[in-house]
Amino acid sequence: MKKLLYTLFAVSVIFSACEKEDCNCGVITNDEILENDCYSLTIRNDCSDNYTTLCFDYDIWFDNAVGDDFCVTNVDSW
Repeated sequence: MKKLLYTLFAVSVIFSACEKEDCNCGVITNDEILENDCYSLTIRNDCSDNYTTLCFDYDIWFDNAVGDDFCVTNVDSW
């Protein structure tokens, strides 16, 4: 019985360690150039599966492609 409890505890620790703590990351699903030189990336959030579209400078936009993992700083999770 003790082995079962230890095993269950170990499994729960492993799964809790794998939880995503950073909810400002996701997968790029679209990129566009919008009005006013807005180089936009649409990102699906890893935690909530919500989408957001944000503007970035040209270098960031150019260096990241649809399907890439991407984290955004200085924004609230969406």
